[in-house]
Amino acid sequence: MDAPATLFDTALARQRLARAERNGYAGFLLDRVVEDLDDRLGAVLRTFGTVLDLATPGAGAAQVLAARYPEAIHLRLSAVPRPGGNRIVGDPEFLPLAAESLDLAVSLLALHAVNDLPGTLIQLRRALRPDGLFLGCLLGGATLTELRQSFAQAESEIEGGVSPRVAPFAAVREAGALLQRAGFALPVADTDTLTVRYADPFGLMRDLRAMGMTNVLTERRRTPLRRATLVRTAEVYAERFSDPDGRIRATFEVLWLSGWVPHESQQKPLRPGTAKSRLADALGTVELKPEPGRTS
Repeated sequence: MDAPATLFDTALARQRLARAERNGYAGFLLDRVVEDLDDRLGAVLRTFGTVLDLATPGAGAAQVLAARYPEAIHLRLSAVPRPGGNRIVGDPEFLPLAAESLDLAVSLLALHAVNDLPGTLIQLRRALRPDGLFLGCLLGGATLTELRQSFAQAESEIEGGVSPRVAPFAAVREAGALLQRAGFALPVADTDTLTVRYADPFGLMRDLRAMGMTNVLTERRRTPLRRATLVRTAEVYAERFSDPDGRIRATFEVLWLSGWVPHESQQKPLRPGTAKSRLADALGTVELKPEPGRTS
């Protein structure tokens, strides 16, 4: 079997994340998903004995998990070194975890930058015990669409070609299929779109740098970005994606994934024809039956 394509320069991505955390991580997006994580876990009516925070930047997710499950064994796997106990520095694509050693695995804003997302999900599935839960989020396909389009137009005009500058992100249907492929039961994928406004595109670029989210594609251009191209990118962005007050918009699509390791206690769909109540009764409406001889 061929190895998956190497989309990302993993070593460079780690360097830039470490630099962002040292210099002051721009946490507005992370704060939002950490709050959502707390809400989503609040709807899960059970506790977990061994909990993993997989490669989430910062400490917000770990704090939520510690508050919700104070009696659990808490582990953190980080792509970059961080202080504190129970920390593992490792590669999210090669998890140093024993089979069936976890009850809950959480990962926020990290898995969109792995080269083999299907492989990571399969490893998480194996590391979770039966009836264990994976809950995570990553950036979805609509993320930074404005910046992507602006760079493409500017480079085409100034340099006569287009180079990859914004990473390809997964779509919600693809993500749901990946959960099933990895062997998770009851898979759910949904999206949350956040629009952030800036005075100019350079403010967005500074925040991306402060999140360690600058270009780490292996196929990126290795020569410095030309000033004329950067200026034209800002002009195109302002022309196409600004509001009446002059501020520009930036889209961040957050793709949430959840799945359970199969267990006999989980609900299973009924066989067709075995239902004991009618949908019309549940909805409080009248069932309409086709007239004799009509099929539609």
